[in-house]
Amino acid sequence: MVELLLDSAIRFWVFMPIVVITFFVGMLRHYISIITAGEKPVDKQQLADSQALIRTRLLRENGKYIPKKGFIMRKHFFANEEDGYLTTQQTRQQPMRNPITDPTMMTEMLKNNISNMVPMIVIGGVINWAFSGFLCTKVPFPLTYRFKPMLQRGVELATLDASWLSSVSWYAINIFGQRGINNLLLGENNAADQTKMMQDQMNMAAVSMPQDPSKAFKAEREGLLVVGHQWAFENVENDVMSQRAYFRSR
Repeated sequence: MVELLLDSAIRFWVFMPIVVITFFVGMLRHYISIITAGEKPVDKQQLADSQALIRTRLLRENGKYIPKKGFIMRKHFFANEEDGYLTTQQTRQQPMRNPITDPTMMTEMLKNNISNMVPMIVIGGVINWAFSGFLCTKVPFPLTYRFKPMLQRGVELATLDASWLSSVSWYAINIFGQRGINNLLLGENNAADQTKMMQDQMNMAAVSMPQDPSKAFKAEREGLLVVGHQWAFENVENDVMSQRAYFRSR
C-alpha cells in the first residue's frame, strides 16, 4: 500500500483550528449555562428527610462516643415503636407530583437542551462544511477496516488505510477527549462536559419518577434497632495511665 504524506499546512488550517474551536465552544456553552441557570427551589420536606437520615447514620456509626443515656434518648426519639420519628415517617403519604409537569423543571430542561444541543449541531455543521474531506492525522497503531466508518467519516475511500483520521472524526474525538482540560480549567461539574450531558439525558426517566423515602426510613430504623451501645471511653483512664507509665519507663 502506498504511504501517504500530508501537507504541513493541514496542521495549521485543519488540525489545530478544530481543537481550538471545540475548546472555546465548550467554554462558551459553560458560561452561557451559568448565566441562564436559575435558582432551584428547595423542598423543605425532602431536606428534612435527608437530614434525619444523616443523623441516624451518624448515631449508628458514632454512638459509642456519647454516654449511654444520650444514646438511648436519641435511639428512642428515632426508632420508638409508637411515636419514633422514623416510625411515623414510614406511614406518611407521599404527594404524587410529576416533575415533568413542573414548569420550572421544564424551563430548566429547555435551557439545557438549547445551550448543549444547538451549539453542538451548529458547530458540527460548520466543521462538516468547512473541513470535510481532509485527512488530518494518523493513529500510531494499526486498525482493522471495521474502524473506517468511525474514523474516516467524510472520506469515502475503500483502499485507504484504517489508521488515518478524517477531520470530521477528529472533531467528534475532541468533543469527548477534552474532558480532562475542561475539568482542569472549569472545574468538575462544568457544562462543557458532553459525557455529563448525555448521562443527564439518560437519567431523565429516573428523575421523572417521584422518590419514596419510606423504604430508606424503614432500613435506617431496622439498622438502628440492632445497634447496641458500647462505651468507647469505658477504660480511658487506665489506658491513659498505662501509656504514661510506658513512656516514663522508656
